Amino acid sequence: MALFVTENVSKHYAGHTALDKVSIEVPEQSIFGLLGPNGAGKTSLIRIINRIIGPDEGNLYFKGEKLQQKHIYRIGYLPEERGLYKKMRVGEHAMYLARLKGLSKRDATIRLKEWFDKFDIGSWWNKRVEELSKGMQQKIQFIVCVLHEPELLIFDEPFTGFDPINVNILKDEILKLRENGATIIFSTHNMASVEELCDHIALIDRSKKILDGKVKEIKNQYRSNAYSITFDHFDGLLSSLLDDRFEIMDEGEDEDRRFANVRIANGLESKDLLEKLVKTLNIHSYNEILPTMNDIFISVVKENEGR
Repeated sequence: MALFVTENVSKHYAGHTALDKVSIEVPEQSIFGLLGPNGAGKTSLIRIINRIIGPDEGNLYFKGEKLQQKHIYRIGYLPEERGLYKKMRVGEHAMYLARLKGLSKRDATIRLKEWFDKFDIGSWWNKRVEELSKGMQQKIQFIVCVLHEPELLIFDEPFTGFDPINVNILKDEILKLRENGATIIFSTHNMASVEELCDHIALIDRSKKILDGKVKEIKNQYRSNAYSITFDHFDGLLSSLLDDRFEIMDEGEDEDRRFANVRIANGLESKDLLEKLVKTLNIHSYNEILPTMNDIFISVVKENEGR
């Protein structure tokens, strides 16, 4: 079941179309990657979802109802642009934002203490925001984004400013939020994070959606019938064992073994390559080379540019 749906959403600015009939379905309790090059239209769509701006055409639905102002309290938004008041003290600022989200002072105090303890940042409470690093400020914004336990969370480049240790901490928390029932829209240029976290993606380029679906299914769709093989040294050339239905993409060797990447022609199966090799080679590993989301992103965007 989709928790959030956009249906043919368009947005036009003076002389520019930011979104052109974009439709997405964000499944309940999933992490949905919203991807695209700079200027593709992602930020406009995120702002429309948060009712910061309105669409020129199309509809948006939250749990089957047309998106209304009442739904905003069930959405948490972590923007890419940091927006904390630098002169305020951290605890005071966090409390202020929590109250804006409808929490009572008592509930806000309890939840803030839990999150500050979880991130081991209790000592920051009386510091001014301007004393914190960019990453520290991002932690505070993350906390106030999730504090009211919204059903839909929107994270726009959430790992900006974090070192690898804190990135992993934040990733773990995002996965826990999904496990606890939250639905997450995750916008990033980091394709490794997409592979690690996302269940589904939609790719927007030049205002249009050009790809969407489950990450696993998309990776299978863009399989290239390529395989990585490592094997013992032998006298001869690998090409002498194969015919023109097999393309050697790369090969090399080290002190212990030789390796090669081979693409097989359409209509053949992996066993056909293996059968050719096992007659002569002592094979140590044999794995399909699946495209990364980064490979797919670049390929699909380039293909779209050529249309």
